[in-house]
Amino acid sequence: MRTVTSLPYAVREDENVWIPVSDGVRLAARIWRPVGSDDEPVPAILEFIPYRKRDLTAVRDSIHHPYMAGHGYACVRVDIRGTGDSEGVLTDEYLERELRDAEEILAWLAAQPWSNGRAGMMGISWGGFNALQVAARRPPGLGAIAALCFSDDRYADDVHYMGGCLLSDNLSWASTMFAYTSCPPDPAVVGERWRDMWHERLEHSGLWLANWLRHQRRDGFWQHGSISENYADVQCPVLAVSGWADGYSNAVFRVLANLRAPTMGLIGPWSHKYPHLGEPGPAIGFLQELVRWWDHWLKGADNGVMDEPRLRIYMQETVPPSTAYQKRPGRWVGERSWPSPRIPIRRYPLERTRIAAEGEQVPREELTVESPLSVGQFAGKWCSYNAPPDLPYDQREEDGGSLVFDSDILDRRCEVLGSPVVRLVLAVTGPDAMVAVRLSDVAPDGRATRVTYGLLNLTHRTDHEMPRRLEPGQRYEVRITLNGMAHAFPPGHRIRLSVSTSYWPLAWPPPRPVRLALYTGPCYLELPVRPIKAPDEPHVSPFGEPEGTPPVPTTLLKSGEEGWTVSRDLVTYKSALHVVKDLGVVRIDDIDMRIARRVTETYGWTGDDFTSVYGDVQWRMGFVRDDWEVNTETRTKLTSTETDFHLHAQLDAYERGNRVHSRNWSVVIPRDHL
Repeated sequence: MRTVTSLPYAVREDENVWIPVSDGVRLAARIWRPVGSDDEPVPAILEFIPYRKRDLTAVRDSIHHPYMAGHGYACVRVDIRGTGDSEGVLTDEYLERELRDAEEILAWLAAQPWSNGRAGMMGISWGGFNALQVAARRPPGLGAIAALCFSDDRYADDVHYMGGCLLSDNLSWASTMFAYTSCPPDPAVVGERWRDMWHERLEHSGLWLANWLRHQRRDGFWQHGSISENYADVQCPVLAVSGWADGYSNAVFRVLANLRAPTMGLIGPWSHKYPHLGEPGPAIGFLQELVRWWDHWLKGADNGVMDEPRLRIYMQETVPPSTAYQKRPGRWVGERSWPSPRIPIRRYPLERTRIAAEGEQVPREELTVESPLSVGQFAGKWCSYNAPPDLPYDQREEDGGSLVFDSDILDRRCEVLGSPVVRLVLAVTGPDAMVAVRLSDVAPDGRATRVTYGLLNLTHRTDHEMPRRLEPGQRYEVRITLNGMAHAFPPGHRIRLSVSTSYWPLAWPPPRPVRLALYTGPCYLELPVRPIKAPDEPHVSPFGEPEGTPPVPTTLLKSGEEGWTVSRDLVTYKSALHVVKDLGVVRIDDIDMRIARRVTETYGWTGDDFTSVYGDVQWRMGFVRDDWEVNTETRTKLTSTETDFHLHAQLDAYERGNRVHSRNWSVVIPRDHL
């Protein structure tokens, strides 16, 4: 990334500014704005997230907020209440209080002498979610948003559940926030109150995972904050961004299809990262794109930003399977609208071991599968961060426990853009079951690279609000929508569809194993096949080189480690996926803060005993400056029986090596069609 030191506007930084809200809590903000903004007010850009502006996001914030401030904006980075240096306690995601706080922050910004009353919101992940949710409330002055790696539907397409299946990322993410909400504010900012504020968090932040597990269907808990409940609520322009390795690319397609407000979509090859820092590459000059977006909608500049195709996507070329890529080969393509009338749906019948040609008559047969629990051990994470390597590996071993359908060898290039759909007629041997469907690119040497997949809890076959158990042996027609994709299958390769009855540890398995029967004839794969070199191909303007302002200086004091290991004991039949992400010890030089972070995740099982599965996540966090030293340790373990989830958690906090807080949880939650 190119470092930029000369900008159109000189920038001043206010390291901490207190923003009061109506219940008396003060929120901690960091503000970058043009030096002359007191005399010539500017629009404000708000990023409102819980990841600690003072330390944990300081490097990232310093790259893009001063950059935008140097282009004529007041960039305001606020810690959500109960996190970082803000007062109060945070007890869950996207609460009504959080959204009201955001509205009050926007009102406070509009009242500042350096603000012209216009504002935007931006953010990735949590910040993308709440930007969209706040936009749906239509606060005065909010002129546009940029939402990255977000969802419009908190149940159907978020880190918690997918297709009605419980994701292991639900445990992973809950454990992350369990650790983050246990961290103290910085005494250098809040003074002697830091200890009282810390203990208030330790006492009251709670165990979020227990709450999430109590809502196993799409009820009012998840409908809150899901703008898909009424897309018309969002009336300001939306820039929607994600990456193919991210868990949230589907939402870009949906908001383009459903929002009435001006909306632009951008999907690159990236994991859960900003595009100017994007991995896998190529990264792009996203901050330049953001400035164009804000200039048009907040300053009225006629800069052509809305002349680009409404959807710009990176069409990925074939690659061998790997758990990490530095760069994905491909090219940028565009569509003027979404859904695109240029992309027809091709329907391919399924027969034994084969994806047949369009219109081909296939025999009617019964095909059965009862997948071992090991199917899924090479699935990677639901949401990739590309660190440690967490993308899916070669699918051949997974295919050994699946029904597999291969196309004939392709004699021409086939580009797929959109969400494939699989239609199956099936029966199962038990009342609760799931199906996992994977689409892979199979090279001539047999290596299989997963390009997309979908999950469906079959008790959710009609909707996620009112699941219904299955009648063993009864035939059902089901529709599984796979994640959106943009992939070019080259000549000489095959397209493979794989169907399994488990996908652990990416998704928690059903209460007991079942055998699934497919009935060919009315089973199909539907692919959105994009025309190649069509005369109406939209033009996509080249992106600039990634650039940003200089990051705050840091020093690596102790190297970390990363690991992603699958183990299998052929005596005890115990297997496990072990993940290590240790960031070592890093000093933020300007504030002389030393930070240590380490997380280990283990997902284990024994043979094909579905009640043996467990997830165990342990975090250690540490902050040190001079004679101030605090550490927290958290552990979250989830197991299950055929009828219940069993959740055990512990939290220990230390000051100068002495334990000052300890708490344990043990919770039993009934399984609800899961």
